[in-house]
Amino acid sequence: MADNIIKKVRHFFYCIVWIGKDKITKPFIGQPQIKSVEETYEKILTDHVSVSRFGDGEFKWMADLPQNTFQNPSKEMQQRLIEISKSDLENHIVCLSDTFGDLKQFNAYGREFWGCFMGMYRKKWMRFLKPGKVYYNTNMTRPYMDYVDKSPCAMRFAMLKKIWQDRKVVLIEGKKSRLGVGNDLFSTAASVQRILAPATNAFDKYKELLTRACQLEKDTLILIALGPTATILAYDLAKCGYQALDIGHVDVEYEWFQMGATSKVPLKNKYVNESLQGRNIGELQDEEYISQIIDRIE
Repeated sequence: MADNIIKKVRHFFYCIVWIGKDKITKPFIGQPQIKSVEETYEKILTDHVSVSRFGDGEFKWMADLPQNTFQNPSKEMQQRLIEISKSDLENHIVCLSDTFGDLKQFNAYGREFWGCFMGMYRKKWMRFLKPGKVYYNTNMTRPYMDYVDKSPCAMRFAMLKKIWQDRKVVLIEGKKSRLGVGNDLFSTAASVQRILAPATNAFDKYKELLTRACQLEKDTLILIALGPTATILAYDLAKCGYQALDIGHVDVEYEWFQMGATSKVPLKNKYVNESLQGRNIGELQDEEYISQIIDRIE
């Protein structure tokens, strides 16, 4: 009980300190260079690079901080994330949350969350980054919910759809993620197939996932939604000559965008980690979805 009270007091303190500073925050020495969401799309479309994304969860796994989530920590996963955060593959980019400085682009929830988080951990996160490296924007897959100005969102999702336009797509996703089911997110793709992975602790099956992915044809665009496992798998597949994108919550964001949602609400038949009501979902009996499944890694 006492520990929880101390944590809440500390959390409140950092919120006040960071949000107060937010209004006058200026670039600081050593601040990572992070491209915009639009520049990230352009990089992918122009150079056909693979993408690994780092958010608060990946940082916590790297820093060995506790979190109650869908993936148990491991030393191997921790070391791989640290390696990738500083990597420089020609056909691969690393994305960070653009939250190291000013937070004015975010709504009240985003400013509070990132203000508190960076107030506590920004200096520690900086230690995992490569000085002078150009990073891209993790929110390429989260271009809607946390932003104040939602007017660019339709254009952003249109740019996303161009990435897989006329491409053979294989989704590697948790078995309850169901990306694109019930919407037109992947309507521009030439074809869509799926490899289903465990909904939790997917990294425990990492070798099997990598081996199976490497059996795909090299012109396949591989889209991965598996938390930190996706971050690592996209990097390893880039080294093997594939284009692989860690796309995380893109389908959830797209659903919220279409709904005009103003909070992170649960979605029918889809796992939504950020909504407690969205974590308990049943089986899906959808013929098109079932026909797209080419393998299951249990």
